[in-house]
Amino acid sequence: MGRFVNGINGPVTGRVGTIIGSSRNGVAYVKGPYKKRTKRISKKEKANRDRFAMAQLWLQPVLEFVRQGFRGYSERSEGFVAAKSWLLKNSFEEDETGIRVNPALVKVSFGDLPASGNIAVSQPSPTQLKFTWDGTLPEGADPMDQVMLLAYDVENSKAYFTLTGQFRSVGSDILTIPGTRKKTYHLYGSFVAFDRGRQSDSVYLGEWNV
Repeated sequence: MGRFVNGINGPVTGRVGTIIGSSRNGVAYVKGPYKKRTKRISKKEKANRDRFAMAQLWLQPVLEFVRQGFRGYSERSEGFVAAKSWLLKNSFEEDETGIRVNPALVKVSFGDLPASGNIAVSQPSPTQLKFTWDGTLPEGADPMDQVMLLAYDVENSKAYFTLTGQFRSVGSDILTIPGTRKKTYHLYGSFVAFDRGRQSDSVYLGEWNV
């Protein structure tokens, strides 16, 4: 049984007759009941479903990261949903072997906070990655902003990251990758504001064997 929220003119929650009411991010929606599909799925539809499934799997290991990285993306979408939408639109490549996600085209953080310049990576030890960036403060940034670091082993669906690393003013931070067997990681860096109100676009920093 459905109900009216805030009176007869308010949004509907649940089933009322032939409509179903729900809301997401404070926006009300209504839809009809589910109908079993009878038509055969087209090649285009299958390709879209495959992309959707691949995007879902690719982002799952970095769910916590993109929840912060895509916070406040739009009025109706943020976090995992927004990250998936961006990936679907911008990060797929296709060749004779099929479609794939290109990690270099993925963003794991999106926003208008300026990133620091000259972000680079070195490896001071077999299990450590050192991220460095320009100490010059970009316009609109704050020295107390914090770095967000991500190392993602796509092949094995394993990610190591920090959401609140060193302050921007420090100019460097270290991400530790546990384990003894070398694996390939795709690296990303971005910044989150000191008040957590916004974040920068992520920067792809290439592949490293750690």
